[in-house]
Amino acid sequence: MNQFQAYFKLGMDHILDLKGFDHILFIIALCAIYLLRDWKKILILVTAFTIGHSITLALATLNIFTVKGSLIEFLIPVTIAVTAFFNILRPRPSSGSGIQANYFFALFFGLIHGLGFSNYLKSLLGRESSIWEPLLAFNLGLEVGQLVIVGIFILISSIAIGILSANRKEWALVISSVVFGMAIMMILDAIYW
Repeated sequence: MNQFQAYFKLGMDHILDLKGFDHILFIIALCAIYLLRDWKKILILVTAFTIGHSITLALATLNIFTVKGSLIEFLIPVTIAVTAFFNILRPRPSSGSGIQANYFFALFFGLIHGLGFSNYLKSLLGRESSIWEPLLAFNLGLEVGQLVIVGIFILISSIAIGILSANRKEWALVISSVVFGMAIMMILDAIYW
């Protein structure tokens, strides 16, 4: 396995790792209000999250930006709770063609999530002569991993809403409420102050 493949796999494993299910919860919170027909919006969300994640991952890896790990471990579930709570307040995507709040959440909160993995990646990249190819490979792996999560979640949503006749609004409310509750528990476990 060459370097690119190794870091690509590391990126996929990072997002799909059930031990670090905080990223999975965040992706589910982002997508809870969407259906398969909203695939373009979903793709924008996932890519915005990856861009935010990539920026802080690069800045932290290059030692340009550092934040205490305990603060990041507290902020990550806060981002999940805020996104889920916003879905509870507005359980359907806006019908306009403008920028939606979830796009902002994905990009801005992706910045915070990127810091969560930066110390580990920094230790790995410290052995590399150039960090740009491994960083690109990692982030592409991250993007593909997120698309796998989204695909599974949208399939489950399509079955629940399309086949089992669940109400779309109620489905989004239930999913967002469960994610919100889990995020609150994570916040309480990681209280920073």
